[in-house]
Amino acid sequence: MTISLAQSDLAQSGLAQVGRTLLSIGGVVAVWWLIAASGLVNPDLFPTPDAVWLAAMDLYQEGILLSDMGTSLTRAAIGFLIGAIGGVLVGLLTARTRVIGFALNPLLTLLRPIPAIALVPLAIVWFGIGEGSKYFVIAYTVFLAVWLNTHHGTSSVANTYIRASRSLGASTPREFFEVVVPAAAPHIVAGLRMGAALAFLSLVAAELSGASSGIGFRIQEARQFIQTDRMFVGLIELGLLGAALDLFFVSLSRRLVHWEHL
Repeated sequence: MTISLAQSDLAQSGLAQVGRTLLSIGGVVAVWWLIAASGLVNPDLFPTPDAVWLAAMDLYQEGILLSDMGTSLTRAAIGFLIGAIGGVLVGLLTARTRVIGFALNPLLTLLRPIPAIALVPLAIVWFGIGEGSKYFVIAYTVFLAVWLNTHHGTSSVANTYIRASRSLGASTPREFFEVVVPAAAPHIVAGLRMGAALAFLSLVAAELSGASSGIGFRIQEARQFIQTDRMFVGLIELGLLGAALDLFFVSLSRRLVHWEHL
C-alpha cells in the first residue's frame, strides 16, 4: 500500500513537472511570436516561430536535419564516453592515491580555465580536420568536468565510513568498491550530467571550424547567408537534445543513487 502511494505521488509529481514545462515553453513561444510579429524588429534578424518551423521542415525534406543530428550526436557521444571514462578513473586515483594526486592535481587545475574553443586550432594541427580533432575537444571538456566532481566526491567521503569498514575487517579493494565508490556516486553522476551538457557546448565549438556537417556547422553556414531562421532551428535542436540528455541523467541518478532521493 505504501509503495502504491509513493508511486502515485511520483506520477503526480511527474505530470505536474510536465505541465509546468509545457506552460513555460508555451509562454516563451507566445512572447517570441509577439515580439517578432510586432514589427519592432527586423524579421530577417529575428524570425517568427512559424518561419523557424518552415525552415525546419525545409531542412527535414532536404535530409539535412536528421543527418546533422545523427552526425553531431555521434561526435558528442564518442567524445563524452572518452572524457567521462577518463575523468572517473583519474578522479578516483587523484582522490585516493596521494602520489598521483600530487602529480596531476596542479596540472589539471591549470587546464580547467582553458575553454574548449581555444583548443580548436591546436586540435586541428594535432589531429587534422577529421573526426579526431572534434573527439579531442569534446573529450577534453567532459574529462575536466567529470574529473573535478569525481575527485571532490571521492576525497570528501566521511572518515566515519572508512573507520567503520576497517573495524569490520573490510579489505582495501572491498572498502573502495563498497564504501568509497557508493559514497562518491552522487558526485560522479552529477559530474556526468554536467559533462553531458558541456559535450554539446564543446561540440559546437569543434564544428564551427573544420567541419562539413553537423548542427554547429549548419549554424555557421546559415550565418554566412544570414539565414537566421535556420540558425534558430540549430539552436532549438541543440536545446532539445541537451534537455533530453539531462532528463536521461536525472532518471539514471534516481536509479543508481536512489538513496539520495528517499
